[in-house]
Amino acid sequence: MATSLRYPGKVVIVTGGTSGIGLAIVREFVHEGSKVVFCSPESDAEKGQEIQRELQASGCPGDACYQVCDVRNESEIKKLICVTIERYGCLDCLVNNAGSSWGKTIDDTTAQDFRDLMELNAMSCFLASKYALPYLRGTKGNIINVASLVSVIGKRKRFPYAATKGAVTAMTKALAIDESHYRVRVNSISPGHIWTPLGEKLVNQSPNPEATKQEIRDNQLLGRYGTPEEVASAALYLAADGTFCTGLNLVVSGGAEVGFGKKSEGEPKPKQRAGGNSKGFSSKQ
Repeated sequence: MATSLRYPGKVVIVTGGTSGIGLAIVREFVHEGSKVVFCSPESDAEKGQEIQRELQASGCPGDACYQVCDVRNESEIKKLICVTIERYGCLDCLVNNAGSSWGKTIDDTTAQDFRDLMELNAMSCFLASKYALPYLRGTKGNIINVASLVSVIGKRKRFPYAATKGAVTAMTKALAIDESHYRVRVNSISPGHIWTPLGEKLVNQSPNPEATKQEIRDNQLLGRYGTPEEVASAALYLAADGTFCTGLNLVVSGGAEVGFGKKSEGEPKPKQRAGGNSKGFSSKQ
């Protein structure tokens, strides 16, 4: 049975592992024989412990261990790595998945908004990679960063998110060059529209959620949302099978970026100055 498993006995860390894509990655690797340490903030600790118990009782060939970790906190990242090494003795793969998204234009984004999102989406990848690499070099392991299709093609009213995920794809390529000396592979995955709890939350915040969902479906060549399990399969491929892949950004998008589509919303209407006419416009027009 063990010979049919795709990543047996390998030790894997997955950040943001209690929901959506992260949880699907945890399940995929455990089912393929890996020993997975996954984390979330303390607010999700009860859920994380429940997932650990479920996987350990399921008869899966791998193992799962939950750890509380705020990925923005350097000392907690260090502890996450230490817990993994103490429990399993080595590290073969780091999946930097933790992150968040919200829709804002640059006008609506404060400096603190930008710093906060950069810290969660990009700084966390830096910190986890920095402290995992001494162990990954020893096993000639690999890093998988979860970025976004938005980092490749941009998206309306996603300026801060696109910037932070663009940093992730850029870090991936630069780190792949440096770490090739140690035979450590570094790749990223850029999912398109994947139906996750976070995606559902963002859709439900729109004025017409059903129309928004249909519009998103229509934007994919495959005519549907992707699933977290499909992204998890891509992560397993990069860890277990893509042994000649490094510096790669694997797009998992259903073809959302392929072909022409509606881009323009028309000319923006000029903003009228309060209390009087602006040059070239009459308040009676």
